[in-house]
Order: sequence, then C-alpha cells, then structure tokens
Amino acid sequence: MGKKRICTKKKGTKAERELFHLFWDNGWGCARVAGSGSTKRPSTDLVAGNGSRVLALECKAIKTDKKYFDEDSVKQMLSFSSSFGAEPWIAIRFDNIGWFFVPVDNLKESKGKSSMISLDFARKKGKTFEELIGKFEQIKLDKDS
Repeated sequence: MGKKRICTKKKGTKAERELFHLFWDNGWGCARVAGSGSTKRPSTDLVAGNGSRVLALECKAIKTDKKYFDEDSVKQMLSFSSSFGAEPWIAIRFDNIGWFFVPVDNLKESKGKSSMISLDFARKKGKTFEELIGKFEQIKLDKDS
C-alpha cells in the first residue's frame, strides 16, 4: 500500500468520524460500518437513524471539485440500502467548503458507466447537513429544476 493510499484512508476515516459525531450531536444514532469497502458484499460507511428515518451513507472527503463513482459501487450502495431499508446517500465533503448530501439516485451520469458529483452539482442539487436531518429546508432557485 503506497503512502498516498494511507493518507487518503486516514482522511476518509477522519471524515467518517466527523460525520458520525455530527449525527450524535444532533439527536440521531449513528454507526460506522467496520470493513466497508473491503468485502465483496454490499456495504456502506455509516448508518444513521432517528427513529423514523434510516440513512445509509457512503462518505467521501475530497480536495478536488468532483468525484467519480463507478457503476458497481453505485449498484452495491443501492443493494445495501434496499436490503437494510435505508435511504441511500452520498456524503461528500469538499476541502475548505464543507459537507453536501446527494441521494444516490440523483447522481449525475458522466462518460461511460460512471456517475459524478461536482461541487457545482452538490450546491445546486445536494442538501446541507441541517437539511438532511430535517432542521430546515432551503428552497433552491434553479432554472434547471
């Protein structure tokens, strides 16, 4: 395993823990899933719930302005969420900007069989943490909506 991979893994773990604490600090239960991404079985990074909703979250922390998701990882996320009875979400944190949450079925298709979330797309179509947990809903004025 190269040094870059270790740094990326540490960054991802730190982001998952940050989000884990955000849920608990706002009255939601949350669990990190051990071994997510290291098995052939569908899995997710976090599962969070508040008694009426269950969220399955795939967490990404990136320094660029876009993240690509291959077709298989999207299918696995949908499969896990369906079998668990959870809403499938991508939780993406852009460095120096913050968290955005995008439903997996709203991912923007890119070239080939992959999907993509850009910062611009996340700002237009994603939710903030407060919106995700229902503290408030922001009406987005977008001519493409």
